[in-house]
Amino acid sequence: MTDLFATHTDLTVAGGPVRLYRGGDTGPPLLLLHGAMLDTAQGVWRGVAAELSADSRVHLIDLPRHGGSRPWRGVLDDAFYGRFLDELLDALELERVALIGLSLGGGVATSYALRRPERVSALLAVGPGGLGAKRQAQFLTWLFMRTPGALRLTTRYLARRPEAIRKSMTANLVEGERTRDFDDILRLATEEAVAKERHGELALDDWQIHSYGPFSMRLNLLPELPRLAVPALWVRGDRDPLVGHAELAAAAEAAPGSRLVTMPDAGHIVTYDRPDEFTRLAREFLTSALDPRRS
Repeated sequence: MTDLFATHTDLTVAGGPVRLYRGGDTGPPLLLLHGAMLDTAQGVWRGVAAELSADSRVHLIDLPRHGGSRPWRGVLDDAFYGRFLDELLDALELERVALIGLSLGGGVATSYALRRPERVSALLAVGPGGLGAKRQAQFLTWLFMRTPGALRLTTRYLARRPEAIRKSMTANLVEGERTRDFDDILRLATEEAVAKERHGELALDDWQIHSYGPFSMRLNLLPELPRLAVPALWVRGDRDPLVGHAELAAAAEAAPGSRLVTMPDAGHIVTYDRPDEFTRLAREFLTSALDPRRS
């Protein structure tokens, strides 16, 4: 199939630069939102975007302060992303779109589907953030985030220690260095670390930082899910160390008509560990969710 990432379009959305990739000529529109830290569209979606474009008009962006979407000013928290997605869909001339989001992108997509259901046709959230009242090591994580200079030092460390990125990725991928396209995945993550230092960015995204309180999460979408008004699928890798089964099981129970699929032999970034299986699952879900007979 055509390499979706061979060409791109640079937009200005909500006052900042956004890099856009597209694929597919027919079918319903689909927007893919990647995760935080060293994630980019080319990295996270490289193994699934082309297949998804077979029956969808796929739109992929580098989220603000990632990949080609730099530089950005201001606080990019959950409220920002609501405005940002409104303006992005307007710029793409899309009234409604199906959302697939991973990690931070899954949390952003879930929040947007709750607040703007008229613009979302379906939601597929993979290991999403923003669910649950409390995280493991809640206070210590919050304290680290608030320690002056800690996140900038982390950025510098990752940019200047590519071996640390390799070690982390090897440990967190089920197949380690045998993962498909591992060298390309590692290269993109390393380039992202260097870009973060060059642009003076924090190691974590504002969305993550502002979601945390010292003793509980400031952003917890779980109590709102009973009013989710779009078809939803929750996906988790069975070896995900960041998002637990309990949170996503609670989300599937709370959101009307939704369900949870746990993918075996997959970690947090399911699209790296099981790209083919994820693509099949996503296409099946979208075919069912967007069936006009559901209306």
